[in-house]
Amino acid sequence: MAIPVLIMGRSGSGKTYSIKNFKPDEVGVISVEKGRLPFKSDIKVVKIPASLEAEAQTAAQLAVARYAWIQMVIKSSKAKSIVIDDSQYLLVNELFDRAKEKGYDKYVDMAANFRELVHSINRLPEEDKIVYFLHHTEVDANGREKAKTIGRMLDEKLVLEGCFDVVLYCEDQKFFTQANGQSSAKTPEGMFDSVEIPNDLKMVDEAIRSYWGMK
Repeated sequence: MAIPVLIMGRSGSGKTYSIKNFKPDEVGVISVEKGRLPFKSDIKVVKIPASLEAEAQTAAQLAVARYAWIQMVIKSSKAKSIVIDDSQYLLVNELFDRAKEKGYDKYVDMAANFRELVHSINRLPEEDKIVYFLHHTEVDANGREKAKTIGRMLDEKLVLEGCFDVVLYCEDQKFFTQANGQSSAKTPEGMFDSVEIPNDLKMVDEAIRSYWGMK
């Protein structure tokens, strides 16, 4: 199965910049919100096509189409490392698109759509593919940084970080590999030598592949 990895941190903390050391043929970037990388590179960036908006009859259908398109790109990509940049905007954009809808059902849909994206990666037969979710954080009731979500269903029933075996917290151009009282970062024992490492996603990619014997 493929592996989903969560890279979370505040805006400007260095999440997207961490892609820089990849070669263009090693990684593919799906940008949910922005269209450009914060550095000069030949790394290809694709955005969710605007044509989906014209084809969808409702906001709910549009959200499903966006997720289906992302799953298609991940499955068909020749690159073995895929980055979904600003993945929290999948939730935020669906929330705004459906803002005028009454009732709780839309929140159930948002949670189910995002959960299915993560699970679809776990079901992929490619054992050498890693998909990185670059995701904004928010502060929880205990003052810790957590993955930013929409509604109580993802927070209370699912707990987004629990869907990932590897969760890195990014701050001040560094990655933290374990919880330090400030975040919910976690990595398997022995995958990294220290709690604090450079925000180099290529290095992280190599460490994950080495640890689990991936190509």
